[in-house]
Amino acid sequence: MYQPLADELRPQTLDDVCGQEHILGPGAMLRRIIESGNIPNLIFYGPSGTGKTTVANIIANRTQRKLCKLNATTASSSDIREVVGQLDTFLAPNGILLYLDEIQYFNKKQQQSLLEFIENGKITLIASTTENPYFYIYNAVLSRSTVFEFRPIPAEAALKAVRRAVMWMENRTGLRCEAEAGALEHVASSSGGDLRKAMNAVELLFSASPREGDVLRLSLADAQSVTQKSAMRYDRDGDSHYDILSAFQKSVRGSDPDAAVHYLARLLEGGDLASPCRRMLVIASEDIGLAYPQAIAVVKACVDAAFQLGLPEARIPLAEAVIFLATCPKSNSAICAIDAAAEDLKNGKSGDIPPHLKDAHYSGAAKMGCGLTYRYPHSFPNSYVAQQYLPDTLKDAQYYRFGTNKVEQACKRYWDEVKKP
Repeated sequence: MYQPLADELRPQTLDDVCGQEHILGPGAMLRRIIESGNIPNLIFYGPSGTGKTTVANIIANRTQRKLCKLNATTASSSDIREVVGQLDTFLAPNGILLYLDEIQYFNKKQQQSLLEFIENGKITLIASTTENPYFYIYNAVLSRSTVFEFRPIPAEAALKAVRRAVMWMENRTGLRCEAEAGALEHVASSSGGDLRKAMNAVELLFSASPREGDVLRLSLADAQSVTQKSAMRYDRDGDSHYDILSAFQKSVRGSDPDAAVHYLARLLEGGDLASPCRRMLVIASEDIGLAYPQAIAVVKACVDAAFQLGLPEARIPLAEAVIFLATCPKSNSAICAIDAAAEDLKNGKSGDIPPHLKDAHYSGAAKMGCGLTYRYPHSFPNSYVAQQYLPDTLKDAQYYRFGTNKVEQACKRYWDEVKKP
């Protein structure tokens, strides 16, 4: 019976697990928990192919409990009842270790059906998910579990695994592999931190690469062919989407055009045109703001051009826009001002509008005292006259503070001169 290479080479000990030293290295927390033999409810969070199932299997091999495996993409409530039905029987005298893969696909009722049993210890839950557990797993389950994050496998660690896989395939097939310079390195670096992808690529190359007698010629071109786009970890509805957008905006805010273009390329490579366009319009106001007020007009023009052109040409005006934003002077004075004003409103600080500012364009307004003492600024020098605009309860509030950039400081000097006593 055929067994995938990734499954055939699955590590059997913690020392063989690749690339999770932060939780499984000597002295790391998860390793100490596993070695203690006292396994609490665990949630493993991270991308595919990073060892979550492997570590769960290793834990299962170290426990005396009955192992039950469910995949939330196909499991139903009856499957849960069947697992629970084994408790306190000769089938599971020491309790059950339940490995629940892709728990994010269980609805609230299904997740809650396990609560009583994971709380009293009769079922030890090890759940895995590729999505952020704080978004997709209900608080009642989270509060009874410990979350560990599995990270993408670094390229150098993946390369060791790829070389091991090549040796394994040589023994399996009786062939001797001669890899072109850079071919194995490309497989490792193009797996996007997913070791399963790298193993599958090795297996595919052994099946399809040309042979000369008992020698297998593994070329760089073939390695590039089987791994095309595999380094992309992107899902428009998943965590990676928001992580990339977050890194994109923070790179622009941090004035790093190289990083900003990198994350733009990742978004566009995933076929996502709308998200970076929307985010750049936000950035123009939130992060550039009054330091360069024309930025939003420039970005809007680039965004309009991108939608008219469509991909792949849309990448050109968008690259222009993102480099422009990253190299612009920065100011967050506008967002700070509106957020401060909104915070006062949330705290119940508002007050009545001063009578002289109220609408006076209706019959009876004067009798209500509306607009009687309003002074029209354009009737005064520099179109300015001092009068109160905020409600009495907020008359001394200051929401906007001039930024330190050249544009806002020039405005500050102007108004300091106009408003001086």
